[in-house]
Amino acid sequence: MYPTHEGYNDTLHGYYLEDLEVGMCASHAKTVTETDVVMFAGLSGDNNPIHCNEVFAAQTMFKGRIVHGMFCAGLISCVAGTRLPGPGAVYVDQQLRFKAPVRIGDTVTALCTIQEINQERRRVIMNTVCTVGSTVVVEGSATFMVSRRPK
Repeated sequence: MYPTHEGYNDTLHGYYLEDLEVGMCASHAKTVTETDVVMFAGLSGDNNPIHCNEVFAAQTMFKGRIVHGMFCAGLISCVAGTRLPGPGAVYVDQQLRFKAPVRIGDTVTALCTIQEINQERRRVIMNTVCTVGSTVVVEGSATFMVSRRPK
């Protein structure tokens, strides 16, 4: 389901640059399953045993398997590509800091909040945070190119 706002074309495009304001935010939550981790490993080719092998992972500082950090980055991409700025936005840059592990069964919430809008360059800078409950697991910022409303 896409957001509803004046000027929104729900078949092709998310927000236009002119529709955005600093402070706007959107989120997406996902409970991570075993299947998600296995499929992400297969898709990305990242079969690190910290993600895929319980015997190995139990011997690490995490004492068990952890979800790929980039899985959380994918949830940020979900917010940006489907909610805010939404369809049509182009990812330009992402800075991430991994703060805490995510485990199978955790519900991760990705929240993107507009921090800055550069009208001249058509760039939107967003604060990006992923949490599990009240714990920040990933934080950073992202830049998106957003088109102007057609004349």
